[in-house]
Amino acid sequence: MATPPDVTDHTGHTDTSDSPTAAPVGAAVTVAKRSGAHGIPGDGLPPIVPRRRIGRRLSAAAALLVFALVLASVVRNEAFQWDVVGQYFTTAAVLDGLLLTLWLTGSVMVLGFLFGTVLAVMRLSGNPVLRTLSWGYVWIFRSTPLLVQLLFWFNIGALYPTLGLGIPYGPQLFTIETVNLLGPTLTAVIGLTLHESAYAAEVVRGGILSVDRGQTEAAQALGLSRRRTLRRIVVPQAMRSIVPTAGNMLIGTLKGTSIVSVLAVHDLLYSVQLTYNQNYQVIPLLMVATLWYVAVTTVLSGGQYYVERYYARGTSRGLPPTPPQRLRTRLTALRARLHALTAAGGRPARWTARPVSGRRRCGAGPPYANPPHTAAPASPAPAASIRYASSFASRPPVA
Repeated sequence: MATPPDVTDHTGHTDTSDSPTAAPVGAAVTVAKRSGAHGIPGDGLPPIVPRRRIGRRLSAAAALLVFALVLASVVRNEAFQWDVVGQYFTTAAVLDGLLLTLWLTGSVMVLGFLFGTVLAVMRLSGNPVLRTLSWGYVWIFRSTPLLVQLLFWFNIGALYPTLGLGIPYGPQLFTIETVNLLGPTLTAVIGLTLHESAYAAEVVRGGILSVDRGQTEAAQALGLSRRRTLRRIVVPQAMRSIVPTAGNMLIGTLKGTSIVSVLAVHDLLYSVQLTYNQNYQVIPLLMVATLWYVAVTTVLSGGQYYVERYYARGTSRGLPPTPPQRLRTRLTALRARLHALTAAGGRPARWTARPVSGRRRCGAGPPYANPPHTAAPASPAPAASIRYASSFASRPPVA
């Protein structure tokens, strides 16, 4: 019977003392133990420390330096007149313009997405007429600048002086002059809504197409109608793709409402313009509008993050942590590190292992758990499992 060629213990190491390659392997293991190779136990192993990323630290320091210089130049520049900014920041005219801006943003987004959803469904329908009409609407309103559309709707009375309701080519029930019907604010709402609905239609259509077709086929196999499948199966899953783009559109619409100032709509920018046309404080009043836009955009961005987090449920094993949770985790880690420094007498706990002559840098890993100057407890010898390989017994020795 052939001698067992090798012995394998529970750690996966192979004992090849009876094989012709035993001496080289044993020598390699001895050298690895003395050199402190990662993963092979032995005396004199240096502790594993994180890699020092010098480039990352230098780039961060340079970015912080540039940011500090820009911030100092803005704060210390007397031309900004920060006292005037604080004086006009909460005036009645500015707050009224801010409320009208928020009302325009909310109304345009709600109406635009309602109409855009209808256009998206028309674009995805099997009716060629509805598909063509939807495509033509999106093509026209995405090809025309927003300012041109607003000016066109503001001067619509030149094309249609009166609007009426009645029988076509017959008697009219009532008529009204277009100039009296479409004021600046209503014109702004109509123009912005028609413009945003074209983009919202593409956003909704892209979100619907992002849902796997197998979901629709499974709903059809269960006997669900097309309308119910779209409302209960497709749209909830499409929201994960729709929400990020819709959030960006909301922020863009908030800033885009400033263009209605050309129609003399008293939004935030137009209110600021009226004020600095009286006192000639142009830069401070523009800073007032800028700060309000930044504040509202920051709030909307935070809401967008939580809405995206809500619709991300089920896509991964756990939801991503919120900013307060990330801050709490970092504070806890910093507190633990400071406690370790205090307990180690001013040195990190990873340097309290057995003293060695050199330090080896490699990937981040846990520090040694053994107390300093204390040998690790010897583990009991495991029962080796003997593997018989007849093919190795007949193989000639390796030179």
